[in-house]
Amino acid sequence: MARNSKALRPCPADDENMRTMSGSKRKEKLALLAKGLSHPARVEIVRMLANKPPDCRCICGNIVKALPLAQSSVSQHLNVLKETGWVTSETRGTTVCYCLVDGILEFYQNLMKRIIINN
Repeated sequence: MARNSKALRPCPADDENMRTMSGSKRKEKLALLAKGLSHPARVEIVRMLANKPPDCRCICGNIVKALPLAQSSVSQHLNVLKETGWVTSETRGTTVCYCLVDGILEFYQNLMKRIIINN
């Protein structure tokens, strides 16, 4: 992953931030988010996290059990999702819990509309 990818992470559902971004910056953010979803396993992880009830929106350990992949592969996919701005993680004792970034689905959808439809 490119070193500057952290600077391109979207703010959680920050439409005001999107309005003040240049067109090229919006395209860079869209490309970064799209990279995060460029593997079926990562799409499934995002789907799993998005379908959690609001009161337990984080997953701690069940991701590996739900996917037909080795733990190391799931960890790599989660790392890509973190680097591209889709998920955050929190350590609880010896367990790492993963959550979608607040408002990221709406941000991605709005960014797509703004760039692809409205240009």
